[in-house]
Amino acid sequence: MNELEGRCDAVDGAKLWFRVWGSGPHTVVLCDGILCEGFVWKYLRPALLARGLRVVHWNYRGHGESDPPRDRDTMTITHMAQDLWRVLDAAQVGRVVIAGHSMGVQVCLEAYRMAPERVVGLALLCGSYGRVTQTFHGTDALAKALPSLRSFAAKFPVLVRGMISNTPPSLALRVAWALGEVDPVRGREEDMRPYFEHLARIDPQVYLTLLEHAGRHSAEDLLHHIDCPTFVLAAGRDSFTPPRLARQMARSIKDAVLLEVADATHTLPIEQPELVNPALLGFLDERVFSAGEALAEIAPQLA
Repeated sequence: MNELEGRCDAVDGAKLWFRVWGSGPHTVVLCDGILCEGFVWKYLRPALLARGLRVVHWNYRGHGESDPPRDRDTMTITHMAQDLWRVLDAAQVGRVVIAGHSMGVQVCLEAYRMAPERVVGLALLCGSYGRVTQTFHGTDALAKALPSLRSFAAKFPVLVRGMISNTPPSLALRVAWALGEVDPVRGREEDMRPYFEHLARIDPQVYLTLLEHAGRHSAEDLLHHIDCPTFVLAAGRDSFTPPRLARQMARSIKDAVLLEVADATHTLPIEQPELVNPALLGFLDERVFSAGEALAEIAPQLA
């Protein structure tokens, strides 16, 4: 299997990490949620490759193998979408299916807004069109608390970083199970551990800045204008992005396909891959790749 690892410049000059697997004629790019570096794609990525697709995965600034941001003011959803197109240009990908989980859904939508002619399909998984801090756990409490949290993290960065980095991943996972944020049966420790290990390494101020921008962002105005095949996945017990938001997206996007799994949480793609993977691959086969000529890869015009 062909594999390529690369780096390119973000909008603020920081280096973005990306990796490309496979050499198929059609490409799917994977956009993470906030605080994530790819754990949720553990089962979907090999399924896509087994279907003969090329897969691109990348890390946001301040996440995983990418550099920290040089300018936190550019840690907005719009700038993240610009970073995505820089990655795809560097990877020499023309037209693409964009898949996003959680906050990655917002990145997907803004990327479509910027270059709809390059997007042949969207997969919006357990996410929202925007204003996520106003709907977290069904209230706007997080949005109201964020300014104070950012101020505290700025005043006591060492303390906050230590509190997070010194929390054992196994303990953090047990808390997530107890709170119902992760399915205690299907959210296996070996699958979830990479998320909590990455969480312990991330700069809290980067996270809080990005979260605040994600809470302000909305692509609701775009939904009625989306004109490519779109797959929407919702989890019935998702407390991060309630399923009603996914339903609204699916109703607003022309001919969108909605899959709602009642007994699932925010990490549904890794909790129930035996359900999610066939549904998404079937959607791609029937609604996207069957378009034939429209899916031919077109090399981007690089500056």
